[in-house]
Amino acid sequence: QFQVVESGGGLVQPGGSLGLSCVVSGLSNFYNAIAWFRQAPGMEREGVACVSSSGTTMDYADSVKGRFTISRANGNTVHLQMNDLKPEDTALYSCAVVRVYGGNAYTCKLDWTYDSWGQGTQVTVST
Repeated sequence: QFQVVESGGGLVQPGGSLGLSCVVSGLSNFYNAIAWFRQAPGMEREGVACVSSSGTTMDYADSVKGRFTISRANGNTVHLQMNDLKPEDTALYSCAVVRVYGGNAYTCKLDWTYDSWGQGTQVTVST
């Protein structure tokens, strides 16, 4: 298990932008994939975006493609830049990490079983 800490949530108007950050402790000796998930009240948790250990492969939910960008700042820090935000993006956003092996260092999948999670940060899109 790794320690995961998110930051950067808040209130933003529709059409606005917001950036989230995720810092994971203990990753330096392991290949890993890091992902952002979100869950709105009464809804199932949804995978939003993930980035590979190499930082070269990203995957996005269809609902955010073209608006959200995930990136690795270094081995243990991931950013999620959210542009053109919509009210339906309102949710608790959580960062999660999974250790990977071998060739999976160069890919990521939102349907993998991520096993270390942060507490989450609230994003509210409203006028």
